Amino acid sequence: MTELPRRAVSRTARLAALPLGFAGRTAAGTVRRLGGAPAETVMSEVQQRTAEQLFKTLGDLKGGAMKMGQALSILESALPEELAAPYRAQLTRLQDSAPPMQAATVHHVLASELGTRWRSKLVEFDDDPAAAASIGQVHRGRWSDGREVAVKVQYPGAGEALMSDLRQIGRLGRTVAPLVPGVDIKPLVEEMQARAVDELDYELEAEAQHAFAEAFEGDPEIVVPGVVAVGGPVIVTEWLESPASLASVIREGTQEERDHYGELLVRFLFAGPSRTGMLHADPHPGNFQVLADGRLLVLDFGAVARLPEGLPRPLSVMTRLAMQNRPDDLVALMRNEGFLQPGSTLTGPDLVGYLAPFAEPLRTATFHFTRRWLQRQAERVGDVRSTNFDVGRRLNLPPQYLLVHRVSMGTLGVLCQLDACVALRAIVARWNPATLGEV
Repeated sequence: MTELPRRAVSRTARLAALPLGFAGRTAAGTVRRLGGAPAETVMSEVQQRTAEQLFKTLGDLKGGAMKMGQALSILESALPEELAAPYRAQLTRLQDSAPPMQAATVHHVLASELGTRWRSKLVEFDDDPAAAASIGQVHRGRWSDGREVAVKVQYPGAGEALMSDLRQIGRLGRTVAPLVPGVDIKPLVEEMQARAVDELDYELEAEAQHAFAEAFEGDPEIVVPGVVAVGGPVIVTEWLESPASLASVIREGTQEERDHYGELLVRFLFAGPSRTGMLHADPHPGNFQVLADGRLLVLDFGAVARLPEGLPRPLSVMTRLAMQNRPDDLVALMRNEGFLQPGSTLTGPDLVGYLAPFAEPLRTATFHFTRRWLQRQAERVGDVRSTNFDVGRRLNLPPQYLLVHRVSMGTLGVLCQLDACVALRAIVARWNPATLGEV
């Protein structure tokens, strides 16, 4: 592959084939069941083949298709086990891998952005990518001053492909739904569309990464590589050798490693807004690497929420009011912040009941995040017969809180994939005390 497939007709056809393929395999499975094959065996085979097609299509297309796959790879923790299991192995592969583009294409991009004498700046350059993701891939090299560097090169046509994919996935949302039962595709796609322009701007990414690198310089547990150079679709940053990613800890880490890196992930995400006025907004595991000395290496600052006043105080206070069972105050705050539409008849007890379980990890010194816990929360709000389903359906999420909410849900998903025990209460007390009422 020399670049992303750019023809809209070609990309649309491949995306459209996902639900059609699922429907075809399900029909074939019905015939097998009529022939005597056990229903659970047939459905498992259908789901497995669908998962394989899903990974191949989303990974090969990169762009918005792969970005959607990465988001789904986090959310799989909330799905019932019988639905998630066939998809898990395939979707989690999207967390830190993708098919690479050819070296000649990479050289062409480097020459157009760093000049034809780019090898005088990059005195060493490995043509084989160290990592490949949704809109770019990373190569290892050596800068002219001797520093080991990571060179991220954006795929030619990435912007066009990203926006085209997200529009198409949005249009296919209803038919894609059977591939990922239990996940609401529409708001996820809408939020990705709103952030796509920022993620394609490497100058903006370099600015954010530089701010984080300065803020966490000297931190004993968290490392952010410094920025060396940036130009157009190329960004050069310091290289730090990492034996594994957080995705590999999810697959095969010890319980000690799961707890350790889960806690560092949470600490980084909560400390970031206080130290930089920004929140790292792409918590999928491929963006977090583990270092040999136990520190957490944080990568990819293309998606950040700019929060000059830190994490939104109303969200923190809402959590505290739910924990303290203060229904009247909770209604007043949520109405004032736009979570309740004018004329809403939702009551304080309804809202406390809906929010209280999500505050559960803050009630004890240490909380064990598990897939089963998250599945119970998803079942609680997803059961159409329940009051919680009606409350969730009638709540409004103001646009200014959408990205923070997505990061929170994504982080919960990763912690549950890690099966991590985390001292969340102490971290929140240090970096966001309004949640616990200390301020």
